[in-house]
Amino acid sequence: MIDLPGLYARFITWIGDGTGTTDTVLHIHAGMAVLMIARIVTRRSLGTLIPLSVVVAAEMANEVLDRLHYHSWRWWDTIPDIINTLFWPTVICLAVRLRPMRPLRRR
Repeated sequence: MIDLPGLYARFITWIGDGTGTTDTVLHIHAGMAVLMIARIVTRRSLGTLIPLSVVVAAEMANEVLDRLHYHSWRWWDTIPDIINTLFWPTVICLAVRLRPMRPLRRR
């Protein structure tokens, strides 16, 4: 049987080791990448909750896989991961919702 949580943990470690990037920065980039991919795939505005919901679902899946791999919640690690992943996607969603772009004037 495949140990999916273990395989995922090794993949994430490989990314971190390969890039030399900290876990914090990886979460920030992952959140933004998932937001942009969700925006392109769903063709929904960043001001809708759809792309942001995809980021939330991806981060929750990430944390559940961590939980399954480590056999317990590591709250000291989980809470900052969630904040780092969701902060900028949430800010962008709120900014677009509160101040949508105006259409360009035709000359």
